[in-house]
Order: sequence, then C-alpha cells, then structure tokens
Amino acid sequence: IRYGSLLHSDRDPIPDVPAIYFVMPTEENIDRICQDLRNQLYESYYLNFISAISRSKLEDIASAALAANAVNLVTKVFDQYLNFITLEDDMFILCNQNKEHISYHAINKPDIMDTDMDGIMDTIVDSLFCFFVTLGAVPIIRCPRGNAAEMVAVKLDKKLRENLRDARNSLFTGDTMGTGQFSFQRPLFVLADRNLDLATPLHHTWTYQALIHDVLDFHLNRVSVEESQGSEASPAGARPKKKNKKSYDLTAADKFWQKHKGSPFPEVAEAVQEELDTYRAQEDEVKRLKSIMGLEGEDDGAISMLSDNTAKLTSAVSSLPELLEKKRLIDLHTNVATAVLDHIKSRKLDVYFEYEEKLMSKSTLDKSLLDIISDPDAGTAEDKMRLFLIYYITSQQPPSEADLEQYKRALVDAGCDLSPLNYIKQWKAFTKMAATPANYGSSGVKPMGLFSRVMNTGSQFVMEGVKNLVLKQHNLPVTRILDNLMEMKSNPVSTLAIVFVVGGGNYIEYQNLVDYTKARQGKRVLYGCSELFNAAQFMKQLSQLGQK
Repeated sequence: IRYGSLLHSDRDPIPDVPAIYFVMPTEENIDRICQDLRNQLYESYYLNFISAISRSKLEDIASAALAANAVNLVTKVFDQYLNFITLEDDMFILCNQNKEHISYHAINKPDIMDTDMDGIMDTIVDSLFCFFVTLGAVPIIRCPRGNAAEMVAVKLDKKLRENLRDARNSLFTGDTMGTGQFSFQRPLFVLADRNLDLATPLHHTWTYQALIHDVLDFHLNRVSVEESQGSEASPAGARPKKKNKKSYDLTAADKFWQKHKGSPFPEVAEAVQEELDTYRAQEDEVKRLKSIMGLEGEDDGAISMLSDNTAKLTSAVSSLPELLEKKRLIDLHTNVATAVLDHIKSRKLDVYFEYEEKLMSKSTLDKSLLDIISDPDAGTAEDKMRLFLIYYITSQQPPSEADLEQYKRALVDAGCDLSPLNYIKQWKAFTKMAATPANYGSSGVKPMGLFSRVMNTGSQFVMEGVKNLVLKQHNLPVTRILDNLMEMKSNPVSTLAIVFVVGGGNYIEYQNLVDYTKARQGKRVLYGCSELFNAAQFMKQLSQLGQK
C-alpha cells in the first residue's frame, strides 16, 4: 500500500505484487504515479484518490499508462471523498498537512489577492463536499452574511446543486443515499466565521480534553508527556538528564476518557484517584493470579499477550488481562493528569480561568487586571497576553489611551509580544462598524468546597492551592447561533445539525456544543472546523497578522 507520504520515497520494483495507492490527487502525486507506471514497479495498480481527481489529471495518468504500455495494469481508479479527519464521533477537521493554506492567518491577511482567497475557499469547499458525500445527505445551509463563511456557503451550495443536476452521476441519489446514516432527513448545516468570536480560542479552560490541548502536546488524539525522572539530583557539573517523552493515544476504547474528557479538572483528579484506590484494593488479586500462572516479575505487556491462553487456565485467571488493561489506563491518566496539574499550579491557571469567565460574562471582578499582569508568579507572558486580549475583545468600551499605555507597559515588563494586540485593535474597530459584539452569556463558575478524595495525604494529586471550580452551563456565541436557528419555526426540524467554523476551532467550543446537546433529547450535533488550534497556535497567527 502506498500512502501520500511514502509515495515519493525511492522504491524497488516488485513486479509480481499488486499496489494500492491512497493519495491526494496533487500535481506531484500524479507525476509520481505516472513515473511508477513508466518504471513498471508493480503487477497492477489500484488508485484511490482521497478527493475527486479532475478530468485533466486523469488524462495525464491515461497518457502515461499508454506510453508505458501499461493500460491493462491500471485495474481500478476510485474517488474516495475522504478529504477530512474524524477526531471524534461528533467532531471533524479538514486539513492536517498544509493547514497554513486555509488558516485564520491566510484568510485574514490584509494583502490577500482575490485569486488566493478563491483558492482557499475552494479547498475548504472540496473537503466539506467530501464530508457530505460520506454522510450521504444534502444539507440545508445557513450562514451569516458578509464574511468568509458566506463565501464557503455560496460555493458549497453551487457544487452540491451541480452534482444533483447530473442525475446519472449524482453522488446523492440512488444507492449512495443509503450509505448515509441520516439520509432520510436533510441535516441543518450552520457555517460560522472565526471572527464572530476571538475570545474563546484564547480562553484558559477548565475541562480535561481542552486543558490537555491547551497545555500539553496533543495532536490527532495523541498526547506526549515528559516523564518525570524521579527525585535524584544530577551530580554537580553534570548535564541535566534529558527528559523522556512518552506518548499516549486517547481513544473511544478508553472508557475513562469517554466519561471524563468533558469534565472539570478537579472531578477528573478525583475520578483518577478513585480508580487508583479501587485498583490498589485488587492488586493482591493480580499478584495471586500472576503466581497461579507462574508469571511473577513478568512485564505486564508480555502477560497481556497471554490472554489467548487464559481460557485453558482457571476462570479466575481470565480476569488478569482485564485488570492489567485497567492498570494501564489508570497509569496513563495519572501521568497525563499530573502533567496538566503541574501547569495549573505553576501558572495559576485556575485564577486565569475564573477571571476570564467573569470578563466574558460581564460579572463583578474581585481584583484588578493590572495586578494579575504585574504578578511575576501568575502565569507566563503568553498567559498574561491572552488574558489582556480577552479583556480588550469583550469590553464594551476600549480602554482610554492613557490606560492602554499603562497596560502595554505592564505587558512589555512581563515579557509579552504586543503584535497580537495590534491586530486585535484593528479587528475590534472593524467589527464595531460591521456588527454587534458577541454575547458570551451569563457564564459562571462557582468555587466548591475542598476536594474530598484528593486532599487526603495518600493522594496521587497534591491539589493544595488549586481552586475547586465548578462550571455553570452557558452557551458560547457559536452555540447560541445554532440554538437560535433550531428554535426558528421557518427551519425544517432536523435531528442532525452540523456546526462548522471557517478559520479554525477549538475543544472549548466543541465541549460547549456537546453539553448543549445533552439537554436536547433526540438531537445530534456535530462540530467541525477548518483547522484545530490551541491558544498558543492561535496567538502565533494573531502575532503574524499584527506584524503586517
């Protein structure tokens, strides 16, 4: 099998083996397939294109096959319409490679040419078209006017209509409609523009999955954590030990993850501790089972491999692989949650989260913004900048020039780069003319009592000094738009709604929609975005825009 990334490597001929290609129909990839045909590398060729191949490129392959006398070797050519990535049952993103091409920065560059903008919109529409072909449903499209989301809506509408008009080759009629789980009903497709809400992607968060994405290296459902090397100090003058990175996949098979990825962090810490306590109570049972099987001292991984043979042993033994898998997941979440907790404590992320929630919901503030920016112990320079930008974005009236200068001095003293602020100032001035500011609802966090399970001395998590904040359900701007549309009598009632953000999205928004859906019986909501970024990645884009 040849994937796009392996396609351009040097390969020896294997003339008696059929080859399956799964690639994007790009110029470079088509050229390489033609080269493979000329070099007669394989017995036969099955070409699967992630996105639909154009007629001209198909003709290039045909010409190369003809010239190489290999026409009969090209057995099948498929358009797979899979140009998107599903991260969850209810979440998808468009690009992984070349995502800079359709990023917030690319769409909002002041000097962007119309032809470039057209190219970006076509790339997004191509992926969304693939998504709806796979879903097997033609959506009812809704979007705000006068922004990139509207451009996407117009182009997608045109592409869908053209396909439906060609009855013989339509991808949405006959057999194909049966493939869609929701094909009997047209889903509501809500296109939103990132410019509608720039505060949420900068917001410090408090739920498990969103925190992991914010503070750790989390990409395509895999998180990398630096392993602690124990408390041994390096000998004087020696180089500090290089920290090992360990990667974990956070998948749908992990029941703890499925249950707690949207929970507030203190709840997660308590739940991990509870699992740990339960497992410790069963540890004697594990030792007993290992000794029955004569496996004392064996590596857990090696024992899991023996699960096929457990049926031949006593029924008690069959529970060992299950217990060991449970232990693996407990270790995984202990390590990940500990790494998150280190960030919360060292950067006072609970303080940032609580303060930003108050700013966004226009609640009374208990301390001055300047105090947090000037506190050397509260967060990194980036944390302070994120907080200030949220204040600037959500304030009804921008601060006076004198106040702004004072804030800027404090931010520079704290080591902040002011480029993102330059862009946000321009953006704020423009949106003030164009539309009403986003409403973040009456969000609220209330501090609860101390953590019961994780405050005892034997706990894995030292939570002292961290606030036990509990979230109050409220709708973020994107969720509000969906809610308004679903309440409108003029919209056909659909059990499925898809919300898509042009310009990039984040796990905070996704989780807000998940929580919103829980209260709506019989409704299903999917969340998609052109790229998934965390606050640091988004700040980098704002910084680039601010330097222009």
